[in-house]
Amino acid sequence: MPHGHDDAVWNAAKREAKEILAERARVRGMIPYSELVSRIQSISFGPHDSPFFHFLGEISTEESQAGRGMMTALVVHKDGDMQPGPGFFDLAQSLGRDTTDITACWVEELKKVHAVWGAQP
Repeated sequence: MPHGHDDAVWNAAKREAKEILAERARVRGMIPYSELVSRIQSISFGPHDSPFFHFLGEISTEESQAGRGMMTALVVHKDGDMQPGPGFFDLAQSLGRDTTDITACWVEELKKVHAVWGAQP
């Protein structure tokens, strides 16, 4: 039971989130954390909940391993820097990305994700 949720429910929520993110990637967009959590119906997350951050980490790890880039590069702060939070960059480093310049790292992942999903109908 990942983070207190049934496996089937957790996986359904990941499928939902991936569909939402793919939709944004097709138009080369991004999405605030708060909007993503409000659109996921299978599980109720808060945008600052620890399980939500683990959830995003699983999505990015799975998508990266599939060769499609860190999909959660699209999930950003609503205000301020309009970038992903520090957990994204910690994960990027653990996945072997160069995080010396976090903005360059993020932009590179955005480009990968947009290129993959922008080419899909």
